[in-house]
Amino acid sequence: QVQLVESGGGLVQAGGSLRLSCTTSGRTVSNYAMGWFRQAAGKEREFVGAINRSGGTTDYADSVKGRFTISRDSAKNTVYLQMDSLKPEDTAVYFCAVRYTALQDIYYARATDYPYWGQGAQVTVSS
Repeated sequence: QVQLVESGGGLVQAGGSLRLSCTTSGRTVSNYAMGWFRQAAGKEREFVGAINRSGGTTDYADSVKGRFTISRDSAKNTVYLQMDSLKPEDTAVYFCAVRYTALQDIYYARATDYPYWGQGAQVTVSS
């Protein structure tokens, strides 16, 4: 069983920055492809970004491209979501998710591809 612990959410003004962390418990993060999703109140969960197992390839939703950056620190078993130039429409609960894969270059953009999820972190951006 993989346990994910998220941290770093909070309240920020528009234009500000936040960094979310997602740490795997008991598992080496380098064995997993990881993704970030978000769910705003009354809306469906949506893809934010993903990173492959080796950390060399990332993909982002168009709505966050150029503002958000995913990175990973295998030594700390942690993946980060750096969020810059935040907008009120970025307000949501953010979730990290992981999937074991033997493939180095693959990332996954569908929520249904991920069996393990973090508890969620609230991000609120005020105008």
